[in-house]
Amino acid sequence: MPRKKSSPVLATGTVAKAATAQPTLTSLRGVADWREAAAWLRARGIEDIECITPDLAGVPRGKMMPSSKFTSNTSLALPSALYRHTISGEYPDETANFRYEPRDSDLKLMPDLSTLAVVPWESDPTAQVICDIVDTDGQAVSYTPRNVLKNIVKLYNDRGWKPVVAPEIEFYLVAKNDDPDYPLHPPKGRSGRSILGGQSYSIAGINEFDELIDDIYHFSEKQGLEIDTLIHEEGPAQLEINLRHGDPVELADQVFMFKRTIREAALKHGIYATFMAKPMQGQAGSAMHIHQSVVEIETGKNVFSNADGSASEEFFHFIGGMQAFIPKALVMMAPYVNSYRRLTPDMAAPVNSAWGYDNRTTAFRVPVSDANSRRVENRLPSSDANPYLALAASLGCGLLGIKNRLDPTPPTEDSANEGEIDLPRDLLKAVSLLEEEPALAEVFSKEFIGLYAGVKRGEFETFMQVISPWEREFLLLNV
Repeated sequence: MPRKKSSPVLATGTVAKAATAQPTLTSLRGVADWREAAAWLRARGIEDIECITPDLAGVPRGKMMPSSKFTSNTSLALPSALYRHTISGEYPDETANFRYEPRDSDLKLMPDLSTLAVVPWESDPTAQVICDIVDTDGQAVSYTPRNVLKNIVKLYNDRGWKPVVAPEIEFYLVAKNDDPDYPLHPPKGRSGRSILGGQSYSIAGINEFDELIDDIYHFSEKQGLEIDTLIHEEGPAQLEINLRHGDPVELADQVFMFKRTIREAALKHGIYATFMAKPMQGQAGSAMHIHQSVVEIETGKNVFSNADGSASEEFFHFIGGMQAFIPKALVMMAPYVNSYRRLTPDMAAPVNSAWGYDNRTTAFRVPVSDANSRRVENRLPSSDANPYLALAASLGCGLLGIKNRLDPTPPTEDSANEGEIDLPRDLLKAVSLLEEEPALAEVFSKEFIGLYAGVKRGEFETFMQVISPWEREFLLLNV
């Protein structure tokens, strides 16, 4: 099975610039304009185009069309209510801050041609393109996830900076399960045996699924997506994929596409891939750690480092901002009831907003690096998060710290698990904290905060209608 060569998790701005080079007709991913798009599609015999965009949950939504319609720049519309429904497809009740557009008017799909790529698992020649959402006047709709992240990146650009990120995505492979009342179980590997937990960095654990992983690599290569490294994690059949560093929007696009790719590869082999934060009781949860740095646009210099190689004020203020605001924006990184089952003591996940040098028990870890690669790893987001919103929240909170010159606490030298739990423990509390923080409304807009909070409250109310096995087991005959 081929293995990609490893590279530094984050590099300097010079390398980051190369990642955003102009696409060409021979590119696996992306073209420069509509003329090139037509030629690109003809060269590959593409018959259908999937025009997709992430909803609030990060689920791909959109429309499919013949390639001839796509190249004629046919306008595609989606209803505005698409961004007001829950993960279960329900529409929450209106509140003072959560309102429906009375006419449920159209929003327009605007293809980003730099994301054009084939869909390698389809039987017929098919391509996909990620779309931005604009209104009928062509103006960006600020509350849609891709635009939320673009707005945060622009705040950095206005200072002459650009953020650089590298996500690490954990997920489980599980045996097919068509009854949600039954717990999930690890699948059988090539040995014919189910994978056990406690196999961190096990090469044998990876090789149990070598044909599936080969398909992940193959599908990724066909789409122009580059995997940095792949490892086996702590849980049974739990894997982690690390992506190359780059522009936040581009990396969010890649996570968005990787989730789809990994699910399709797993289905090809008769199993499921899940990005649930906590799919199995008693096992490690799945995180989406985010490495972050900031570079000057003109020079590529790392803003987190001074000329003498020491850590800059901006570096510490960035950490201070994450400590101050991420507990209040956590619902953008931990968006479901299940997410908070991961953020519990003694389960290899942060329980507070501590930071430290090379300390994996903290929420905000500063890896060992040279001055050019100085960065902060945010270990709070779970894999179930919408990558656009998780990146926007992490970078937005760090920028608030720089803007307000917030100092962090002293770094934690021992286990952060012994510290006070200062994160919300459940979804409803996390939603309330998001709504109550005015600084977050300034960064993400009041409209987005109201819309997102309304959807999350609706999901919580739906969950509360479900009677769990725990309740039946311990309450049925005992109370």
